[in-house]
Amino acid sequence: MTEPEVSGAGPARGTTPDVEATDSTTETPAQVAPDDDDAAAGSLLDALERLRARLGALELPLDAPGADAARRDRAAALAQLDDYLLPRLRARSAPLLVVVGGSTGAGKSTLVNSLLGRQVSAPGVLRPTTRAPVLVHHPLDERWYSTDRVLPGLARLTGPRAGAPAGDDGTGAAPAGDASRALRLVASDALPRGLALLDAPDVDSVDVGNRRLAAQLLDAADLWLFVTTAARYADAVPWDLLHGAAQRHAQVAIVVDRVDPGTEQVAADLRRMMDANGLPDAPLFLVPEATLSDGLLPEPAIGEVARWLTALGADAPAREAVALATRDGVVGDLARRALVLADAADTQVAADARLRLVVASAYDDAAAHVRLATSDGAMLRGEVLARWQELVGTGELLRSVEQGVGRARDAVTAFFRGRPTQAPKVEQAIAHGLSAVVLDAADEAAERTHAAWRGDPAGAVLLQGLDLARASTTLRADVDAQVRGWQSDVLDLVREQGGARRGTARYLSFGVNAAGVSLMVLAFASTGGLTGIELGIAGGTAVVAQKLLEAVFGDDAVRRLTALARERLDERVTALLAGEAERYTSQLDALGARRADGDALRAAARAVESAARQERAARAPSASHAAAPVSRALRGATSADAAGRDDAPTTADTPRRGLWQRLFGGPRDDA
Repeated sequence: MTEPEVSGAGPARGTTPDVEATDSTTETPAQVAPDDDDAAAGSLLDALERLRARLGALELPLDAPGADAARRDRAAALAQLDDYLLPRLRARSAPLLVVVGGSTGAGKSTLVNSLLGRQVSAPGVLRPTTRAPVLVHHPLDERWYSTDRVLPGLARLTGPRAGAPAGDDGTGAAPAGDASRALRLVASDALPRGLALLDAPDVDSVDVGNRRLAAQLLDAADLWLFVTTAARYADAVPWDLLHGAAQRHAQVAIVVDRVDPGTEQVAADLRRMMDANGLPDAPLFLVPEATLSDGLLPEPAIGEVARWLTALGADAPAREAVALATRDGVVGDLARRALVLADAADTQVAADARLRLVVASAYDDAAAHVRLATSDGAMLRGEVLARWQELVGTGELLRSVEQGVGRARDAVTAFFRGRPTQAPKVEQAIAHGLSAVVLDAADEAAERTHAAWRGDPAGAVLLQGLDLARASTTLRADVDAQVRGWQSDVLDLVREQGGARRGTARYLSFGVNAAGVSLMVLAFASTGGLTGIELGIAGGTAVVAQKLLEAVFGDDAVRRLTALARERLDERVTALLAGEAERYTSQLDALGARRADGDALRAAARAVESAARQERAARAPSASHAAAPVSRALRGATSADAAGRDDAPTTADTPRRGLWQRLFGGPRDDA
């Protein structure tokens, strides 16, 4: 018979309860492992804690493909780290936790009560049963479970009637509302030290909270004792859980309850299903249909299960081997799960970048549209053209200024002395036209972005409850303020240039407003000088503005002023559109999906894999499973009534496999 590998029980890291790991009557644990065993275990713990930090920081807020499954996977990984893996590594000598789970009405609570010989867990009559899960432990092992060492998210209810309302009978029923987040602790000296039984809710409960809690408790188990019935052993929900347990190499034993005499063939069919689902070596027990006495099954009916658990409780190396086997499987599964979550993190970053690119593209195009509309002469039409012509006329002034610089300055001076009140009208027309261009561009960008986000699952959710399909309601006021600010900038440029020239008298007679309006008009004609096409725009409007300014300031100064005016306008328009785009990007900033670091999570997972390999290599040699005296046995463990009864179902594979082969996965005789 192949014996299991057993690690030495070296000192546990971290704080451990002030109790011994095994009873004085049970088998002595293996010798303390060498220092490198403890060091390797410490390195694994450190790697897992770093992985836990990475998983805790991982945010998956966007509804990218596979995001829902990734969020559930992340929550399950964190729960398994907190509820089981980290506590198990910090206290390796902790009692073995056997979680009794299964289908609705399978008889889990009745089995637990029958093994202990008293009512510690209330069997459910109504479905779903509203009660706290019950954890039964030896009295001297209480401190392992009264703290938050395992299952820290569950409140503790201890002792008969502890925390229960008036009328509670102390059998494990919990007040409504406590069932999903409470764990009732019950001490029983029927259990050997180092072994605890946890009666979990139904895995297929109609109550979602019960189902989730059942899965959480099973994930925190060192050993699953899965209970089903002869009528429901093929149900899909339990097999989904069992298949997942097999994938991560969790240690599992299966109990088939309520087996009528003559129907033991269900064992062969169930064994076939176990083989197909990766559980070929899991122990399988049959419990016959029997009449309850004081709510308990007869001792012969539960004898095989009782003897198996009693032998396990009496063998410290065996318990450690079970814990190690489950722990190794969970570590490997967790590392694989983290790699999948790293891919999900990359998907989040990609979705965030995709949505931001939509925003940037739409508002960059809006800025480009404004830039084109204010530089190709389009602004020099309509109202602006009409007001400008009122200010400078049409051809007479142009002919005058073309006759020479000296005569042009005189003509300009004489002309504007008679029309000083017309410039503000042109300025107002420019403001109205410029505001309309910016508002139209912002509306178009908002519509484009909204449509693109609405067609993207990651963006559609972010739009709910928000009115982002049009520009913001305050944009008009903001645009008007920025346009006035730009016009003020242009006038300041004119003042600065006029004050720096010796021909101040001619500049003053020309007028600040008139010069400023002329510079605005020229800025709308071209960013790089007039072209042949632009010479004909609006009857020479831009040409007139250019000649007027050159008559006062000179060619070089006009080119510089025009470039500065364009630059100031671009800056203000860019700031306006950036504020509009931020309405979208702030939704992404608040979620933080772009901070998801898949590479860091992959590195943490790889570090766990490496530390796990080193920890397994550094373990002390396995100890042999010598027979241990049993001073305390579960009810039914000493019963011999079933032996010799032809109609009494027993373990389904007792004739072909030894106890430790069935426990640790050794080959069956018929393999």
